[in-house]
Amino acid sequence: MYIPNSAWTWSFFMVAVVQAVIGLALERFQLSLENRADQEAQSRTIPTYLALFIFGFLYEFYPLYDALKYNNTIQVIGICFFNLALLIYAGVQTDQIKDAVLSLQDQPNGPFIKGGVWADLKPFLIAVPCVIALGTVLLSFIAWKLYDEFAWTIYKDISADLRMKRRYLVFQIYRALLKFDFFFFLGFTVQFLVVVGNTRAIEFWLTIAAIPITIIILVLADYWTKHESTTGMISIITLYFAALAYFLFKLVRMYDTSTQSGRDRVADYKPARRSLTTFAVITVLLLLVTIANACWCTSNFGKGLKSHVVKRKIVSQDGKSDYAESAHPLGQVPSRMTID
Repeated sequence: MYIPNSAWTWSFFMVAVVQAVIGLALERFQLSLENRADQEAQSRTIPTYLALFIFGFLYEFYPLYDALKYNNTIQVIGICFFNLALLIYAGVQTDQIKDAVLSLQDQPNGPFIKGGVWADLKPFLIAVPCVIALGTVLLSFIAWKLYDEFAWTIYKDISADLRMKRRYLVFQIYRALLKFDFFFFLGFTVQFLVVVGNTRAIEFWLTIAAIPITIIILVLADYWTKHESTTGMISIITLYFAALAYFLFKLVRMYDTSTQSGRDRVADYKPARRSLTTFAVITVLLLLVTIANACWCTSNFGKGLKSHVVKRKIVSQDGKSDYAESAHPLGQVPSRMTID
């Protein structure tokens, strides 16, 4: 694994590693559930939250490695916001697990969980957001230091064409957004599938089918932007609006109690309503920014940016293969952009 040999880049990487190790260690608590507890939706909230935290901490290394390897300040800043989103989720998790434990203890046909569990869990659940908060502060400070370091690196290599740099910057912001869009969409979908009960069969299977479809859409979104396909981007932007409508629809359904069926549906969402709302709101905000950036990228088509982003294979002096951006008359362009 390659990371640029810099004190600040290694510091950024190690803070993320230590945060993940401590956070996952704190999350690895076990509940003494009776076998029949598996029948209750509330009993599925706790392993679901744990699985999402594991995935969140591990997924963070994908944009983190990409950002440090290619001096991408945009993704470094994005990781700080991603960490902040994990902090919000950790705070929501505490109340949601408390409700789940108390609900399992107060069942009329007998408790599904042993007494005293909440007292054992509470210190761990409080410690998790504290660890993430400290990690967010440290990552933000190091990101500020990396801003200057990456800016100097790019200053030595990048073209002096400011308009082209702005277009390339918009392109890189868009690609970074795609990485984070995937996590929050998947997080919402997993919680919906695992925790929410009494879901109609057609809605359940359509939600499952949406996961591979989303991956294909995001891959095509990156490809069509890189290769400047206006038709492809119009299709992608249309799908973004459809996804935006879907999440807004879900938000309304989670709180609509105007009818009896609505009240029954709200009860089905209750075990994970706070966390679902958190993921849905963040996803809606990300989609709005992604749509704006997608339109901006499309407006930059045909203005010379394609030669900067279509990669070609090169061989370094030590004989190792690598990839770099296509040559440009105005100068060398790095494979990732930063803010300078």
